[in-house]
Amino acid sequence: HAIDKGGYLEVQGSLQREPQNPADPMAVSVQVEGEKVGYLPGYLARDLRLSSGGAQSVRVQIFTELLPKGLRAEAWAWLGAGAPRWQWTAEKRPPLSSAAKAAAHQADVDSLVADALAGGGQRANEFEAGMVNGVHYLQLVEPIKQLKREDRLDEALTLCLAAIEGAEAGRDGREPAPWYTEQAAIIYRKLGRRDDEVAVLRRWLAVCPPERREGSSIKARLRKIEA
Repeated sequence: HAIDKGGYLEVQGSLQREPQNPADPMAVSVQVEGEKVGYLPGYLARDLRLSSGGAQSVRVQIFTELLPKGLRAEAWAWLGAGAPRWQWTAEKRPPLSSAAKAAAHQADVDSLVADALAGGGQRANEFEAGMVNGVHYLQLVEPIKQLKREDRLDEALTLCLAAIEGAEAGRDGREPAPWYTEQAAIIYRKLGRRDDEVAVLRRWLAVCPPERREGSSIKARLRKIEA
């Protein structure tokens, strides 16, 4: 179809169950003009009423973008009834590059936090509890990832520790979000600071409800270090 930079295509496709798929016998592939373009997410594939040998017609949209590493294509299939009501269109394109995806995710999180704070009530109080220096810990995911990509580990660690503080304050009796602790532990490992790695893992476990400690990724990581 000769689409590359800024390309868009909407065509008829089909869904096909793959009972012989070694990774997932419930997998459902998306076919367009005889070519497999991808798979439905697992949670959708499992719920789809589609026999092992059957196929289902479906409308598919494909976006393409020419990136420095080559051609990037992403596709969506419309599973609802009636005419497709797409989130993205030829004029309103989805983010395709890593940088664009990160920026879009950050904008979504910023909007989520702003709306929660503006809405007042219990939800606003919960979000306020998770703020550190005017920033909610959820807003620090992309900055931490970017600093790690740039190998600015000390700065990434500073944000991790701030996020850990916010996650602890905003946990409301639940376990704190573990991602920030995992990232801090990874950075400590890269910096050769084993004692600090152990300490940050134990810090998470100390504030986590006892019934949530066993089986957690934090507990597993600590066991591996101390084995």
